[in-house]
This record gives sequence, C-alpha cells and structure tokens, in this order.
Amino acid sequence: MSFTIKVGLASCGLAAGAGDVYHSIEKYLKENKIKAELKKTACIGMCFAEPLVEFINEHNESITYGYVETEQIGDLIESYRNDKLSTENCILSNKIDGSENENLKNQKRIVLRNCGIIDPESIDDFLENGGYQALQKVLKEYKQEDVISVIKASGLRGRGGAGFPTGMKWDFAYKAQSDKKYIICNADEGDPGAFMDRSVLEGDPHNVIEGMIIGAYAIGADEGYIYCRAEYPLAIKHLKKAIQDATEKGFIGKNILETDFSFDLHIKEGAGAFVCGEETALMASIEGERGMPRIRPPFPAQSGLWGKPTNINNVETFANISWIINNGAEEYRKYGTEKSPGTKVFALAGKIKNSGLIEVPMGTPLRKVIYDVGGGMKTEKPFKGVQLGGPSGGCIPKELLDTVVDYDSINKTGAIMGSGGMVVMDESTCMVDVAHFFLDFTQKESCGKCTFCRIGTKRMLEILTRITEGKGKMEDLDTLEELAKNIIKGSLCGLGQTAPNPVLTTLRYFKEEYKAHILDHTCPAGVCTSLQKYEIDPEKCTGCTLCTKKCPVNAISGNVREPHVIDQEKCIKCGVCFDVCRFDAVKKS
Repeated sequence: MSFTIKVGLASCGLAAGAGDVYHSIEKYLKENKIKAELKKTACIGMCFAEPLVEFINEHNESITYGYVETEQIGDLIESYRNDKLSTENCILSNKIDGSENENLKNQKRIVLRNCGIIDPESIDDFLENGGYQALQKVLKEYKQEDVISVIKASGLRGRGGAGFPTGMKWDFAYKAQSDKKYIICNADEGDPGAFMDRSVLEGDPHNVIEGMIIGAYAIGADEGYIYCRAEYPLAIKHLKKAIQDATEKGFIGKNILETDFSFDLHIKEGAGAFVCGEETALMASIEGERGMPRIRPPFPAQSGLWGKPTNINNVETFANISWIINNGAEEYRKYGTEKSPGTKVFALAGKIKNSGLIEVPMGTPLRKVIYDVGGGMKTEKPFKGVQLGGPSGGCIPKELLDTVVDYDSINKTGAIMGSGGMVVMDESTCMVDVAHFFLDFTQKESCGKCTFCRIGTKRMLEILTRITEGKGKMEDLDTLEELAKNIIKGSLCGLGQTAPNPVLTTLRYFKEEYKAHILDHTCPAGVCTSLQKYEIDPEKCTGCTLCTKKCPVNAISGNVREPHVIDQEKCIKCGVCFDVCRFDAVKKS
C-alpha cells in the first residue's frame, strides 16, 4: 500500500508540538520499514486542532487528524494501513465524515488555496499546482496595460486596510515617468489577534512572490522589497528559500523567461514598530530612517522609495493576483459583492471555538462567519461583540451580527475591515477594558510625530484608566468623544486617524457599561480589578485559615474554625482568596 503522510509545520503547529509528531512518524516509518512518503506542509487554517496529520492514498483519498499526540502515531499508521480508518480526531476527509468538513465547505479558498496542501519550501510542489503559470502567461501574452486592465476589471481592492482599488493604484505607478520604479509587499502585520499574512507567507510564499513579479511587470518596476517583521522567523525562512529557488528557476533576475523584463527581490526585516504598517513610514524604514509617516502628496506612486515611483500592496492582495490572471476577472467577480468582489481572509481569535484562519466570499454575514465557519462560542456565555480591524478597528455588537463582510457595510458600523483580524468576545468581556487595551497599544506604538496622536491618545488613555478604576465622571464621556474627533482630524497617518475607533464604537454600542463604571462603580463583566470586591460568606466559611495564609497583604482575619472577614481597606483585589477557597465561601462582586 502506497500512501503519503503530511504534517502541518507552520508556527501554530510547531507551537502545539507538531515537530515532535513529525519526528515520531519519521522514526516509526523507518523502524518498521514502512514505505510511505512523509512530507511537510503548513497551516490549512484549523489552528485550533493542531497538530494536524494528513494521510493520502494513491486515489487521492485523504483523512486529516487533529489534536494528534506522539503516543497515537503507531495506532494511526497501522489502522490506516489495515484500512480500519479511525474516526476519532478526524477533522477533514473526502472519504469519511470529518468534524470540520462543513467548516471548509462554507469557505472559498483563493488566497489560501495552497496553504496546508503544498510543501512551502518546495518550488516543485508549487509548480505542480499551477505555480508561475500566470507569470508566464503575462510575459508572453500581455502588455503592461493589459495586466492593469484585468486587475481593474476584477475589482480587487487592497486587502491591507481601506480597500483602495488595486488596479487603479497600479495604473498610477505605471503612468509615473521615471528611470527607476519599486514595488513593495507590506508584510508588517502588527494587529493583536491577526496572523493572516504570517500564515500565507509560511504556507505559500511563491504565490505572493508571483503576484509581486506580475505587479512589477505591470508598473515597470525592476526591483522590489518584502517588508516583513522579524518576529516572523519561519515566514522569513520560507521567503528566503522561495526567492533563492525562484531565482534559480529563472522567475527572478535578468531577462525573466527569456524576455526583456528583469526583476530583483529583497527582504527587509522590520523591528516590530506598528506604525511601519503605514506605507510612508515603511518606506522610511527601508531607507534606513526612523519609521515615521510623511506628508502626502506626493503619494508613493509619484515619489516613494528613495524618491522614485513606488507601489505598495499587502500580502493578501498580491496572493490574489495569479488566480485572477489564470481564471479571469469575470470568474473573480462571481464571488463577493459588486463593490467588494472576491474573498477575504480572516484570523479568528478570542472566545471562538474554531480559532484559526478562514477565507470567505465578501458579503458573507458576520453571523455565518462566527457560527457556521468559526463554530460558535467557545464558552457557554453568549456572544457579546467582535473587534474587527485590530486596534485601528472597532467593536461590533450582537445587534449587528447580520452585517455583511464588505468594506462599505463594515465602515458603516464604525469599525473597519483592516487586514482581517477578528477577535470574538463573550459576556465575560468588559468593553471599557477592551477599549483601554487597544488604545494603550496604539498610544505606545505612536511614533510621536503628530501632537494630537502623541498627546491626545495619552489623555484618552488616562481618562479610560480612571473609568476602569471607578474614578470617572460622566463628563469624561464627552471629553473622550471630543478628543477622538480632534485626533482623527489632526493626525498625519492611519494610526492616529483610526486609534480612537475602539473607544468610539464601544461608547456607541456599549455606553451602559461606561455608565456602570462611573455611576455604580461596578464592572458588569467583573474584569476591572479596582472595581471588584471580595467578601466572605459567614454561612459557608469553615475557618480553615487557608485564605489568611495566602493573602499577600494580611487583609483577612479570624479565628480557627470561625468565619473570617476581609478588611476592604487593606484588600488589593488580587483574588488569591477567591482562587484558594475550597468551600465557595469567598464571593466576588
């Protein structure tokens, strides 16, 4: 019996122990002289079920097992060899029912079509799956204007933020007159809870590179940069290997595919500054300067990297290009909406059952994304809201769960699509605390160039801190809104212009929680430490003294075998007494 075994070795898999699983399979096959091909792949998107192991026979029938442990390897292999297919932990299969078959059926994978399928370090795998066919088609059949026309006709919008039409952006750079042009891939993914770019670069780096080369040909660039943060070592490793292999195969370098077109590609490792996700700050960083935004105009298409016309798109945008060239603009427009064609990749995180990476057609309702694809809530507590667009985005409440995922509909809620981070929250989440968390992030990441961003976000953060401590006033809410509006108007780049969004949307949809913190000095979700109160129920307290021994500030007193009390003046709200009590006598309110 001839078969293949694939192990997902992306960052999520490795963190869950997939490296040990891979070596255990390798050892078992060798020791038992079993003829099977063992291959590496990346993340198919189901990070929640890692480590993932896939078995494929000569008829292309596959079974993918999740939550695999090294102790299971022998049983899994032997049951597969003896055609006694185990259904336990079966995640995906085209032969038997897998628990997540419906998860995949609800998706349309264009950007992620190769992720978890091919070996990301094998250019031959990529070529066997149609890789670089779009590039060959473009260089042999298309003029530069033809490529731009196809991208325009597809309606592809930039997947990194505001959704600016990609074809129009390329056209601006193409029409700019210069002896030198650049193309840049923005892989500086810094949103908390976002990992779309990382997963695509780890799982299908050649697809992004092919899109970049096609874009370079279209605008007339002969040099490009992939700006990837250094915190993505596996993505960078795969990119370096892909660039080397593509160069050896003649897809990068001089006279590509025996044409007059030449193109060189470099990797610039970023130091993790969130502001470098803004294109002008990113270019300053590549140039060796401090990553700070520049005044526009001139726009990068006229004067970008080192003063030359430059086009910048993000990872997901470039990952759509070859599919559009191979399948046509009309086919691409079959998915999504009229104004937002195609698909969108989302990173699902937070209180959701199936955390990981998904790709759905634009226009899919949030409810379907969270419940049908994401599997619904991880806890028994009901859905409360979803943070969309990261720290630059906003919180969408349960009342708007039927909002469809496209640029215009999401913008109407006060949130933004952003790059695609989606953090799901249940009733145990304090929305004031969420606003505080994201504003704290953007305030620290501000480059400090603009007064409104530098000082305004600091003042907003101070107000939010006071509110979470029960020291807020009702007039603080008006001050927050006034500061937010001024920061948006007075900031140079997207960081400052969107930093107030989490505050504005939580004020808009969850104002009662702010009032509870201010007027009642309570946190309805029980999250804000300063507003928590710990008391001991004398009816349940046995006087075991365990809480007394564990209290770090000696705030609990009482005699042995008699009810104890907590001195509220001394209590620091650490919650140790609540955690150690074995009789449910300590109450938190």
